[in-house]
Amino acid sequence: MGMTITEKIFARAGGKSSVRPGDLVNAKIDMIMCHDVTTPPAISMLKEHDIDRVFDTEKIVVTPDHFQPPKDIKSAELHKRLDTWAKAKGIKYYYPLGKAGVCHALLPEQGHIRPGEVIVGGDSHTCTYGAFAAFSTGIGSTDLAASIATGQLWFKVPASMKFTLTGKLRTGVYSKDIILEVIRRIGTDGALYRAMEFVGPTIKSLSMEARMTITNMAIEAGGKNGIIGFDEITKEYLDGRLKGEQDYTVYESDADASYIHTDTVDCSTLEPLVAFPHLPSNGKVIGECAGLAMDQCYIGSCTNGRIEDLRVVAGILKGRKVNIRTIVVPATPEIWKQAMNEGLFDIFYDAGCVISAPTCGACLGGFMGILAAGEKCISTTNRNFVGRMGSPKSEVYLANPATAAASAVEGKLADPRNYL
Repeated sequence: MGMTITEKIFARAGGKSSVRPGDLVNAKIDMIMCHDVTTPPAISMLKEHDIDRVFDTEKIVVTPDHFQPPKDIKSAELHKRLDTWAKAKGIKYYYPLGKAGVCHALLPEQGHIRPGEVIVGGDSHTCTYGAFAAFSTGIGSTDLAASIATGQLWFKVPASMKFTLTGKLRTGVYSKDIILEVIRRIGTDGALYRAMEFVGPTIKSLSMEARMTITNMAIEAGGKNGIIGFDEITKEYLDGRLKGEQDYTVYESDADASYIHTDTVDCSTLEPLVAFPHLPSNGKVIGECAGLAMDQCYIGSCTNGRIEDLRVVAGILKGRKVNIRTIVVPATPEIWKQAMNEGLFDIFYDAGCVISAPTCGACLGGFMGILAAGEKCISTTNRNFVGRMGSPKSEVYLANPATAAASAVEGKLADPRNYL
């Protein structure tokens, strides 16, 4: 019996010739992502146990992003601890304020993600990096501490699910709609501790940015990781971008690999989806829900805050005004600068939007877009649980960037195809 990509990566990382779902593997970690919320507790744990060390100063990437710039004294203290630690340990790839960005956009952009590697991070959406044919998953502060100190972590090899994507996306439909459809089908626990592998001809037509949107939301179905195979689009993105070693190993799933579940999505039949409160699985086609009044539109996050997303939004907002407060957050300083240089900021400004520095703030209910009781927000983020973006009596509606932009113009859920 053959192996999937995920299984092959674990076999390599665990020094084994083969693995099967359910096997326990002590895997060598190739890259660790650290940010300002989960890393300070990990630092404290290491100090408390007198193992205050890092296994490799070049295999840890540090960036504040959740509360950057700091919004209050507590978040300032988190930044101070992260900054002091990163400098004291000589972390080579530390992105302080001014260079910092939303972690899951920053690491691929800056060349820290390689195919075939095992990557962990103290954030649930670390699964984003699976778009590069790597195993990548989020961990808690305790496992983060262990990984930082030893460069190893044990895993139970997850069973794999295969989602075959076929058909050409229609106007107004994007990769966000693909993953919302998958989650709608299987539910928020449908992939619990499983590897979600995405294959098929539709994948071949998607940019790396669009692919990252899909793997980013694997966790919203309970997935241990999301993963997409390597191809020329992956190679083109990586060429000239990678930091350090330029070599990497590409793994492909065997034809006789075993999957616990398979499904096919005909993407040519998809329409723009909106995930209603309070679950990402609660998707409704825009034609069934258009007209529901919104109070806020949020464009950004590790799901849809990249330049490709901002261009889509600008295409709809050009020459128009927003009718609700609209917050645009480029995910990294480079994306911010590129959007400015391309004239997108002029479009956002003329439309009446707020343009923010890169931050995760509003997505997690921290700052820069908090909702009051009774308010509704159309958002390009990935999670719409109770109280996710503010008051537990507020509501978050998830959608692709075009749907969010069209809704900002109308002040209510709107079909983006009317603007494209």
